[in-house]
This record gives sequence, C-alpha cells and structure tokens, in this order.
Amino acid sequence: MPKERPVSLPQLSRRQLLGLTGATGLAAATTLTTTSSPARALVGSDNPFTLGVASGDPEPDGVVLWTRLAPQPLALDGRGGMSDRPVVVQWEIATDPSFGAHSIARRGSEIARPSLAHSVHAEVHGLRPDRVYWYRFRAGHSISPAGRTRTAPAYNARLNELRFAFTSCSNLPAGYFTAYRHMAQDDLDLVMHLGDYVYEGPGVSTIPGRSHTSGAEMFDLPGYRLRYSQYKNDPDLQAAHAAAPWIVTPDDHEVENNYAGAISELDKEPDQDPAIFLKRRAAAYQAYYEHQPVRRRSIPKGADMQLYRRLRYGRLADFNVLDTRQYRDDQIEGCAQPCTERYQPGRTMLGAQQERWLLSGLSASRSTWKVVGNQVVTFDADGKSGAGESYGMDNWMGYANARQRWYDSLHQHGVQNTVVVTGDAHRSAVADLKLDFRDQASPTVGVELLGTSITSGGDGKDMDGTGTTWLAENPHLKFANSQRGYQRCVLTPTEWRTDYRVVDKVTTPGGVISTRGEIYIEAGRPGVADVVRH
Repeated sequence: MPKERPVSLPQLSRRQLLGLTGATGLAAATTLTTTSSPARALVGSDNPFTLGVASGDPEPDGVVLWTRLAPQPLALDGRGGMSDRPVVVQWEIATDPSFGAHSIARRGSEIARPSLAHSVHAEVHGLRPDRVYWYRFRAGHSISPAGRTRTAPAYNARLNELRFAFTSCSNLPAGYFTAYRHMAQDDLDLVMHLGDYVYEGPGVSTIPGRSHTSGAEMFDLPGYRLRYSQYKNDPDLQAAHAAAPWIVTPDDHEVENNYAGAISELDKEPDQDPAIFLKRRAAAYQAYYEHQPVRRRSIPKGADMQLYRRLRYGRLADFNVLDTRQYRDDQIEGCAQPCTERYQPGRTMLGAQQERWLLSGLSASRSTWKVVGNQVVTFDADGKSGAGESYGMDNWMGYANARQRWYDSLHQHGVQNTVVVTGDAHRSAVADLKLDFRDQASPTVGVELLGTSITSGGDGKDMDGTGTTWLAENPHLKFANSQRGYQRCVLTPTEWRTDYRVVDKVTTPGGVISTRGEIYIEAGRPGVADVVRH
C-alpha cells in the first residue's frame, strides 16, 4: 500500500461538487488499469455506471464505497443488462478530485457478482480520520463518475462542528427529487436517510416520467431490483449520494406498507403461512443491500438482515441507527381510541436484543450529543381536535410501554442531550420528549426532530389540518410544517441547530428552497431552547 502523505485538502465550490456527478476525472484515468483476471469486465460500449456512486457508514480509517453495474438499468428482468458472469471492478480513492498519481490514498478491486446484482461494496481502510476524499470505479474501459466522501473523526477527537442532513420518504411518483439536488449543494459531513428510500407499490403518476416502471407492486427479487434501478437512475438522488457519505436504514416501503416483523399487512388471516411473506422480505432485504453503501455484516441471511448499528463522531456525537420493523410486535387493530392497550407490558418495537443495545449504549455514551436515527414518531401526537384523543398505531404511540422503557432509562441514568431524528410522517414537527406525555410537568428526557419527506405527500403547504391539530392538542410540540424538503443540522459542543429546509413544489421541476424554521437546542438544557420561524 502507498505511504500516507500529509496533504492540504482543496476546497470545492458548490458548482464543482455538483460537477462530480458528471464525467469528472475521465481525462485523468491512467491510474486505473484493466485487469487480466479471468473474471475481467464483460461490459461493452454501454456505460455500466448508470446508477451512480455512493459512500457510507464512515469510520475514522475508512468508508464503504458503492456502485452497481447496470448498462441497461430499466431492463424488466432486474439484471440491468448484465450477464451471469462476474466482473472485476477497480476502485481508487484520492485526496484530490483530479486523481493525480501522488494524490491516490488507496486503490483495490472487487468482484461484482451476479448473485448480488453486480453491486460493489468496497470497504476501504487505512485512510486518515476526518478527511475529505474523492473516489471512482472502473469496469473494463468504463470509468464511473467521481464521488466525494469524508471519514469520521478519531474516536477521541474534540470537534468544533459537525454538519449533517436527515430525510426520508422519497416516493418517485409523488414528484421530483428536487430536495436531493439542494442537499447536494450543502457542505455536509454526512447524510442520514431514515426509510422509505423506494416505494413498493404500483405508483402510477400524473407527473410526466414519474410513474413506476412496470406499473406493478414489487414482490420478488427482480421486481425490487428494477425499482431501485429506477430510483437510482434519478440525477438528483445521484448528486446527493456523490456529495457526502450516507447512513441508511429502511422503514416499511422498502418491503411492504406497514409490515410488522414476519407479519404482512396484505393478509393477516389466522391460517396465513408466514413463510410466504418472509420470502418476500428476503428478496426486499437483498435488493436493499445490493443498492446501499452498507458494510458486509449487513448481507442478509434469508429474511434476516443486521441493520441497527452505532457510529461515533469523536466526542461530539454518537449516531444510534434503529431498525423498527424487523423485530416489532404486530400493530394493535380495532382498539377504541385513545386505546389503553398500547400500554400493554411486554410489547416491543425493537425486540429484546436491540432494545438492550440501545439503552445500554445511550447510558454508556460519553459523547455530547446522543443521536437516535429512528423511522417512526416516538412522541405522543393526539390527532383529534377537542374532546377525546386519537393516536397512531403504526408508530411508537402504538407501542407506548416499549417507549416508556426507553424514556425511563434515559431519566434513571441521567442521560443528557438525546436527540431523536425521525422520518415517515410526511411532515415536520419538533417536540420535547416528556417522561409522561399525560403530565406536561414531568421531566423532559430529550428532543425529537420529525423530518418531512422528499416527495411523499405532494407539494404540501405551510400548515395543514393535521399540523394545526397537533399544535393545539399537544403542548409538548413546538413547531409544525407540512411542506417537502429535508433537515440540516449543525452541531457544536454547546449547541444544536436544525434548519427545516423546504421546497415550494415537487410536482413540477425547479422547486425553490428556503428555510422555514430554525430549531435550537442547548447542551445540558433539557428540551427545545428556541424556535425561529421564517
């Protein structure tokens, strides 16, 4: 391996960053060479890198680099135009976007196998912590677009600032991925996607070019592969992946709407064989792995996939990434609201092992900010105006006793500065997390930042009926909005600021971005410190 050299890292403009999703670096391709391996590239003149590049799960010494070979990405058999032969794919990572010979930090090769849809997951090590790098791939004579990534800081590093974005729910038929394009222009260290990266349903759209290919719901591996190919073929999504490393976790639509563990929403008859749904879940999990920059430890074993994990960013932040689908009990159905059954002891959202992992990790953390990447709302949100109450059953409200075990642990162990970032609801909201939501005088154990969707729900508006009701009926809520967009977070040792970034429209191209609200949290002070609406 080449020796590390101290370098002065160049800074790119936003225009240059976006240019990385094009043909950057093709002229300087001499450091990538063809191979004489028997598994040499089979691709011909077609571009095999139509799905772009990505990086993810950064550690202090490295990241995962991802691509997938698909010269015909929308081929209906889900194979992307590839044969059944393996392909050698070379990769290199550099300290300069020109990929000059003296800037190459590491290089290597991976076998893109047909069993994993010719995807590549290169786990790169030996890099310097908290550094910007550029990377690219080669298969045959074709070179991929270049991507920009950044390693995590050393575990004991004292950071002055960390910038990351989080989002969820990118339903292609609902609109254009304009928010991803704006996200790519931010100077981010990290992006978190909290689920519903693709949607499994038929998805016929009135928006030109946004209907799901094949117009059918996905049930098998070829179908899920085709769905990911269509989403990853989107230039705005490619731009966001190429601009920063991502941490990803799925919710329900990567498999099936509102599924719970081994239970399908489509058929809950007593004589339904769970093996039927688990076969579908296995196909969905495999396609998820094939199309995301996650580590090999997440390769599915049948219908099981290791998804929850923890990443550290120096002494500033821990990122606890949850899996709220694979191990949960079934949703409560037919319960008269406000549904006291949601407090049944023993019900679980995370499963016993993941719950122990989360609670012990939060209580043992020595980082300033304890970030929990979570798919579905944890705070109580009474959705009924006036007398009476109504709560959702597919989120933590329907698993209130499991949520109470989590909140009690935070309180009993004196865990400070817990911030839950959440997706799924197609709206934005900010809440103080109360030890007992029925008693607003009870202690505040954290803050939840509910983030809106990329497209799901359509254009939206500043305030809809649900948002108005939530604010009126739930005094622990401090902010609400129902437009599309993403959330940009800036962390320091003393303060957390979240900008709620919204686009004015997604049903037509060219949506304009703006900041609708700024949320401030002070380290060591429970709850939201300030909300600034624009």
